[in-house]
Amino acid sequence: MSPARPRGAAVSPPARRASSREPKLAVEYVRFVLFDVGRAIDLKKAASVLPSRTDSKSVKRRNTPASLTLPKTLRVSLEKDAFGSPSPAAYEGAEATAKLYDEGVISLSVRIRLTAGLSELHALERRTFLLGGRDCTVDQFLEERFRDLHERLGPAISRDDGPDPVPERETYTAYCVCDWGRGTPDAFVAKHGRALASLLEGEPEPQDLHDLQVKKSLANPFSYGAEDLAIFDLDHCVILDRSRDWEDILLIAEHANYQLLELRVLDRLLDHWLEDAEKDLRAFYSQSRGRRGRKARIRALPAKFARLQGLRLEALFILENLENSAKIIGDYFLGQIYVHLGRVFSVEGWTRSVERRLGALQNVYEIVKSDKSERTMLVLEIVFIIVCIAFPILQILQVMLSP
Repeated sequence: MSPARPRGAAVSPPARRASSREPKLAVEYVRFVLFDVGRAIDLKKAASVLPSRTDSKSVKRRNTPASLTLPKTLRVSLEKDAFGSPSPAAYEGAEATAKLYDEGVISLSVRIRLTAGLSELHALERRTFLLGGRDCTVDQFLEERFRDLHERLGPAISRDDGPDPVPERETYTAYCVCDWGRGTPDAFVAKHGRALASLLEGEPEPQDLHDLQVKKSLANPFSYGAEDLAIFDLDHCVILDRSRDWEDILLIAEHANYQLLELRVLDRLLDHWLEDAEKDLRAFYSQSRGRRGRKARIRALPAKFARLQGLRLEALFILENLENSAKIIGDYFLGQIYVHLGRVFSVEGWTRSVERRLGALQNVYEIVKSDKSERTMLVLEIVFIIVCIAFPILQILQVMLSP
């Protein structure tokens, strides 16, 4: 990503001319922020402390199998069409919601409908809105709502024992355009491709990107009908659809981010467990003597490695549940988008990293188990030899000392 232009820097004449010709777009700005808060969330307990409802939304549109289901979540309405605005023309309405996943994730989203020029979309993440009764950015609003939810959900959250108490997060932004003037979505992308590529790359201001970068950013567009098109990048996507039929695409994008977040957190936890196991192994095989810390670690080894094996099995179950959380398999439209997002997010690479660490934990467990068995066998052999030697000697002594 290119560095932000210094404050007060002049805008180049080509950018100024492009800005004067750019169309006004009817946009729904959607901002997702997902937080991993612990090992699990008890949705029944959460429902007892929060005004919520089970999210029954399912993906049934476009050539999607009716059997497709996403993880069940608990939906909490934060605010809806109550944000207000000093200038009603600035934006038409807004909605903020939260989803609670039983795997320990809280997903918050804000959706704002407004009219803006293409170049103005770059500043939406920094722009202040009248949210929750005060002027703030969308991220500031979501941060406040998250802290409130996190505190109220305390008894329902099973905490992690990882090294970092700060929740990991994943963010994603969608620009959903329902009116871009005349022409097809393909014609709009062909005309404004450079500006759209700059937006997808997350540039704070419009940038004159190289043709190769523009081509890369706009690669793999997805269309189902003649009047819709979607393009995805690592942190942003642009959806063009005159009928506003983008709910299913947003659900898939949110779920892909949920999977990415869980894989990253699991990878971090496995790093912590492996580091702890390495310290124990060093203490176990250390040749130094008389160190209280080493002796304490050695005494605690059996219990710790039994716990390590339990953690390894738990991580396996988490990975399995994550991969089975949505059976999005097939060559249908949303399946193609899901596979593409997996490639963009490098989900396969994160999965391999998790599996490699799981294998390392298994090796640690097997090494200790094998070494412990060998030492036990050695002790038994020594005892057997002593018995075999001592027993005849005792018999001889008994005979010699008998009257």
